[in-house]
Amino acid sequence: LSICGKLCYAIGGAPNQVAGSAAAFFLQIYLLDIAHITPFHASLVLFIGKASGAVTDPVAGFFISKSRWTKIGRLMPWMLACTPFTVVSYFFMWYLPPFVSGRVAWYLTFYCLFQALTTLFQVPYSALTMFLSTDQKERDSATAYRMTMEVLGTLIGAALQGQIVASAHVSHHCAVNPPVNTTDSWHGTPSFPDPSDPLSHQVIYMIAAGVIGGVYLLGIVTLFLGVKEKDDPYALNSDRAIPFCKGLGLTMKHGPYVKLTASFLLISTAVQLEQSNFVLFCTHAADLRNHFQYLVVTILVSAAVSIPFWQKFLQRFGKKCAACGVSWMIPFAVMLVTIPNLILAYFVAFISGLSIAASLLLPWSMLPDVVDNFRLQNPHGKGHETIFYSSYVFFTKMSAGIGLGISAAGLEFTGYKPGICRQSNDVILTLKILIGAVPAILILVGLFILLFYPITEESRKETKLALEVLR
Repeated sequence: LSICGKLCYAIGGAPNQVAGSAAAFFLQIYLLDIAHITPFHASLVLFIGKASGAVTDPVAGFFISKSRWTKIGRLMPWMLACTPFTVVSYFFMWYLPPFVSGRVAWYLTFYCLFQALTTLFQVPYSALTMFLSTDQKERDSATAYRMTMEVLGTLIGAALQGQIVASAHVSHHCAVNPPVNTTDSWHGTPSFPDPSDPLSHQVIYMIAAGVIGGVYLLGIVTLFLGVKEKDDPYALNSDRAIPFCKGLGLTMKHGPYVKLTASFLLISTAVQLEQSNFVLFCTHAADLRNHFQYLVVTILVSAAVSIPFWQKFLQRFGKKCAACGVSWMIPFAVMLVTIPNLILAYFVAFISGLSIAASLLLPWSMLPDVVDNFRLQNPHGKGHETIFYSSYVFFTKMSAGIGLGISAAGLEFTGYKPGICRQSNDVILTLKILIGAVPAILILVGLFILLFYPITEESRKETKLALEVLR
């Protein structure tokens, strides 16, 4: 693979991360503080939206596995077709409709559409790794390029969204030392934006959505022009495609796949909880409302620059050993919760970025090894790649949706009130638990499961040699 081809492949996946990052960091606070819907309804939007994307994964895998080869490949037409609709749904997901009573239905509809359409892109895009090269090192290298660019995309999305919409979440009413005789938002009365403000919050969010929509179009054009999809190099003319339901059953019985999925299902849920509650934590629990956008950028810059380090690390010490890096954020996140200090917050953001980079790179680097292992055990079937990738994304999205729904419901239960400057002690305690304790437990359990993952560096080399003989 040429460097140009790897870069074009990597750039193609960045827009999904740009949009996903903006939604992960800012959608919950947008729904609560700008759209003014209750935390319970916000939890419904987040959970049902994620669930709709998760349900779309096996459906997308089914239809993609049935697709015929075209002049531009079998996977590329799916990515080209869904991108324009994804841009439209993303734009309306941030639009503030003039009516109030139907806002929950509005956001639920467009968030579900956005999640389903990004799935229709993500499943063929991630499976495309297996059709770039037969060499494991080349696929790992392409995955590293992809992860670097996706983390940069996550950085761009959070930075763009954060810088553009920061003014919508910094109120002049929320001074550090409020006047004693006030009866404003410090005492529970919501402080809504000044209607005379020339840049209303709606316009600010529309600008951010339009910019990110443009990034989508740029990414898909680069992917189409720079990447050539190859057919299955191991399949014989006599080989038949594995039926989807049978293939799904086989993947669920494949030991390495089950252990890998269970482990990173928990780890990705922990990362999602950190992302979705970090801005709320900085705003309401740590008195860092004027710094949250810079802290988010610190996390993502750290993640982006550390991807090459993790790639070298896993090549030298192995992929299972590199998984220890995911746990680095745990002690520092606990410190931030117990000692909310500005300097410490930036240090925690830097360390968290290192851990997030490891959690992003490893599953996508290990999944091709699982697919190769399955191919070796089932040498006379083809078309199983999209089944593996679609079902993996299904489980991680579903778990993240459940986690986000429970976290938003927890804020509702403890009495979160949108628009006020100081939340109750119960809400602050809930945010601390969601940032510190819950992700720590999920990560530790996920890493414990990964200890039983059977594919080692030695078995990878044996599989590679056996597949070369088969080829």
